[in-house]
Amino acid sequence: MSRKTRIALLGAGRVGAAMALDLAADPGLEVVVADRDERALAPLAARGLAVRKADLGGPGLDEILAACDLAVGAVPGYLGFATARRVIEAGRGLVDISFFPEDAFALDELARERGVTALVDCGVAPGLSNLLLGAVAAQMERVERFTCYVGGLPEHPQPPWEYKAPFSPVDVLEEYTRPARYVRGGRIVTEPALAGLEWREFPGIGSLEAFLTDGLRSLLTTMPQIPEMRELTLRYPGHVAKVQLLRDSGFLSSEALEVSGTRVRPVDLALRLLLPHWEFAPGEPDLTVFEVIVEGVEKGGRVRRVFFFLDRFDAATGTLSMARTTGYTGTAIVRLVARGLFHRPGIHPPEHLATAPGCVDFVLGELAARGIRLAERRESLPPAATHSSSR
Repeated sequence: MSRKTRIALLGAGRVGAAMALDLAADPGLEVVVADRDERALAPLAARGLAVRKADLGGPGLDEILAACDLAVGAVPGYLGFATARRVIEAGRGLVDISFFPEDAFALDELARERGVTALVDCGVAPGLSNLLLGAVAAQMERVERFTCYVGGLPEHPQPPWEYKAPFSPVDVLEEYTRPARYVRGGRIVTEPALAGLEWREFPGIGSLEAFLTDGLRSLLTTMPQIPEMRELTLRYPGHVAKVQLLRDSGFLSSEALEVSGTRVRPVDLALRLLLPHWEFAPGEPDLTVFEVIVEGVEKGGRVRRVFFFLDRFDAATGTLSMARTTGYTGTAIVRLVARGLFHRPGIHPPEHLATAPGCVDFVLGELAARGIRLAERRESLPPAATHSSSR
């Protein structure tokens, strides 16, 4: 009888908790969940999961890593890079969903030296979006355009924000302040956060506003041949203008100010004040809208391939949709690594999985088994315009 793969899940937030419960149900895995917040760990312990209270930024992490085969990073973005480095230094495999701002490829040499397979950005977007692009790019002669629309939203929006945060509010504010990189005309362009506002209709939802966010990440490095690439975040109408007002008024600044003799970062105060408004109540439903559009040349003709899902809160388990779609993409990748379907030392974003036999189908199958099913639509496009001159 083979030994179970020992999993250390680092972070017991909404997404981390959903991942922990999903992985613990796998008979081939042995899971321990670590977090510094006892309140986050208590519901998991009540469900029979092994938990460890530990400051993941401190020495307690070393002991946890020593007892595992594979670590799963589900910490807030600001902790993600340092945590990933420590996992790799310990010689442990890694599947990470944290949206850290640093370049993950900066750890590639270290991972290769330690013989560690480290998969990063393994959520829904970035994550599933990368996987789909990698798969389609392998089937097309040429990819001309990639666009991803994604948003986690309350099913019943309420004023004034028309929004609640289905994952770490700290990371939500990162989306609103981190400059957005995209590709236009074959060149990387950087715009301020919240730029590129447009409107898009979605079946079952209606009109949503979309704005550029820095979600392409590894694709800027791994897919340099694609001349047009964008990732846009979705919100209900009116939300962006309110966030822009906060940002432009300085409330999202990380530069400390002195207030009555105390140094305060405006973004910390904003987060403290926004959190009660953005917190989901127990049982309050959310939804996730996801659309990936890839245009290019396939079998000699120009085509557009569109992948779409609309996922909703799971009332039976009390699991938010964003935790499902992000977390279950991550747990699918954990399983394929644990089963030896992908083993390559170094840093690997999900698009690399598309080059390994069976990995794409495995992930999509795992998602479908959990009720997250992608619909695909193909459309023929007219030939690209040609320009000729007469003499």
